Order: sequence, then structure tokens, then C-alpha cells
Amino acid sequence: MKAPFFSVVVCSINPWRFAQTCTMYERLLTDFPHEIIGIHDAKSLAEGYNRGLMRTRGDFLIFSHDDILILDPDFAHKIGERLRNFDILGFVGTRRLISEFWWDAGLSWLFGAMGHTLDDKAISLCIWNTEGWPVVDDIQAIDGLCIMARREIVEEIGFDEIVFDGFHLYDLDFSFSAWRAGKKLGVCCDIPVIHASVGTFDANHSRYGRLFIEKHKLPGSCHKPGTPPGGGILLFTHQALCEAWREDIFRRALISCQRRQEM
Repeated sequence: MKAPFFSVVVCSINPWRFAQTCTMYERLLTDFPHEIIGIHDAKSLAEGYNRGLMRTRGDFLIFSHDDILILDPDFAHKIGERLRNFDILGFVGTRRLISEFWWDAGLSWLFGAMGHTLDDKAISLCIWNTEGWPVVDDIQAIDGLCIMARREIVEEIGFDEIVFDGFHLYDLDFSFSAWRAGKKLGVCCDIPVIHASVGTFDANHSRYGRLFIEKHKLPGSCHKPGTPPGGGILLFTHQALCEAWREDIFRRALISCQRRQEM
């Protein structure tokens, strides 16, 4: 079977972070034909991703933030295989979207695992319903830290740069629009990823949230803005998390946290 061609699109105004992201993807995709496209003057993430899409040649597309670290050396092999059965993949998401916050429906609907940097020494690891699930299906929406998709799906759905002309909600709009169009979304639960941001829930987010609710006719949030609830929290140093992955402790830690959540 022919190896897939991966195209990575990264919107970044920070040269150092862009260089670090390129180094990461070069390492992860070394066994596959690939390209990395940087957009350094995006008017919005939707506009930047649409512009990047026009420059891609790949079968499988990756739309990535410039502040993530993917630790799995088998990342490309896993994504290459899974995108033959799924249209869109993410790292965290929900099976029930009710508002502009993907976690609002509650813990039982959330899936995935994601680390957040707390400072230069520690990482908070959040786990949502991962036990026994390398990939979860029936997902309605995913977080946009990294969106992986088949080319034809992105070309069909596109990113709505008219409504979402800033840096919020483009991800939920794209993934939820795809789900409403009958596309198959999944969340990868066995690929460790660290995100150096927990999001910004300011007045701009609220404004785009109202536009999102109106566009998709959702009931809306009854909660105050905030970060997703933790399905289990572990604290690692950066080096310890890398060691944990190599020793297969990461997977066992997810299972342990999941069991504690269910008690």
C-alpha cells in the first residue's frame, strides 16, 4: 500500500516556536513523504488554515498549533492507518456538544488525554475515559490544538473565516460542521501530547461563542468559562513524562486515573 503524503499547516508569528514545531514534525514524519507549511500573517486561524490548505499537496492534512509537543514516535503510523477509517481525528473531544465549550456536556461524554505545562518543571495530565480505547468514535467535536483530516474532507467542509474571523471557535465549528455533514470523527487516546496553553476565555471568546451558538442552534453554556474538568490529574516533570512513555507507564497511568475517576 502506498505511503500517505502528510501536509502540516502551522499558523505562527513566533519564529522560535515555529522552528521547534517544524523540528518535531520532521522527526515524527521522517518515514513518510511530507511537507510543512507555515502561515506567519494569518488574519485568523480559519483564514490561515484555508490559505495553507491551498498550498498543500498531501493526502492527509495536519492543522497544528505551534505550542504542542507530540511524544509518540509511532504518531505518523497510527494516524496514517486511522485516517483510512476516519475522516477527522483529534486528541481530545466530546460525543455531545451543547455549547461553545466542548467539555460542557460533562465528564461521561469526554474522551482523550492531554498534558498542559504548568511551568518549566511540571505538567498537568488530564484524562477523559481512555481505558481500552486507542481510538474513540462517534465524536461530535474536537479541540483544535491539532486537527488531523483527510484532504477531501477539509476541502469539502473548510474553515469558516467569514463568521470566525479571529482566533476562537474555528475548531469546534469545523469539526461540528463535519459531524453534522455525516463525517466520521475520532479521538486518539494513546498518543501523548502536551499543550503549552490552557486557552483564553475573554470577551472575544464570548463574542465568538454567541456566534457559534447562533450558527449551530445549540442550547448554550450554563457554566462560567473555564478549563475542562480533569478526569484524573497526574503531575510529571517534562523528562519524567518522556521516560514514562518509553516505559509504558503513560498507558498504565491513564488506566489508573480512569479507575480512580469511576470509584
